[in-house]
Amino acid sequence: MKIMKKLIAAAALAALTLCLLAGCAEKTPAGGDTKKTLVMATNAQFPPYEYYDGDNIVGIDAEVAALIAEKLGMELEIADIEFDSIVPGVQTGKYDMGMAGMTVREDRLEKVNFTSSYAKGVQVVIVKEGSDIASIDDLEGKTIGAQQGTTGAIYAADDYGAENVTTYASGNLAVEGLKTGKVDCVIIDNEPAKAYVKANEGLKILDTEYANEDYAIAIAKENTELMDKVNSALEELIADGELQKIIDKYIPAE
Repeated sequence: MKIMKKLIAAAALAALTLCLLAGCAEKTPAGGDTKKTLVMATNAQFPPYEYYDGDNIVGIDAEVAALIAEKLGMELEIADIEFDSIVPGVQTGKYDMGMAGMTVREDRLEKVNFTSSYAKGVQVVIVKEGSDIASIDDLEGKTIGAQQGTTGAIYAADDYGAENVTTYASGNLAVEGLKTGKVDCVIIDNEPAKAYVKANEGLKILDTEYANEDYAIAIAKENTELMDKVNSALEELIADGELQKIIDKYIPAE
């Protein structure tokens, strides 16, 4: 009997050790029920979709993801990484989903799937006050700055040649490149563009829009169960007006 008790105790200890080593992705809240973690990859330098407020990542994507996790009965965890690492990270299963004002593109669809669109994006051009760039027609032959891996960088390379595009790790660094004269303009989404112009005197946004896009959530191709659940959650958030409330909170009607 003593030998049997020792064997049972040893087996229990081994199972616990394996769980700790594996880093079990479940949390036990006060109620005692276990909750799985929904890991969202983003690049938190894209206001108002994701940015830091102190040590916390906030914004449209962060709040929408939190509501999705709530509907799925999961705890949200946000990983702040380089933008062009989001799709590969989701593709390999390192992250459950990617949200970073991401546009659905054919090259990305080859690696991951996308949910239904939850927001619209507009690509615009930031220039210095007094710049000789007055419209999109004036971009030919200019040096263009953009965040690496974004549609702004991709579109600019296609339209004006990769040799005329300088990419940066973040939109903020691209704007710094414009301020210091390393580039003649920056192509970026309209909402972060407004935030950058507001924070940096002497910059402006051209009146002409460069491109219009749909934002969606990236999920691994084989993770069809999560795709269905997230799409269902999005449908509910759209139907009950919660998603629009979040967008209106960060992007007030002008």
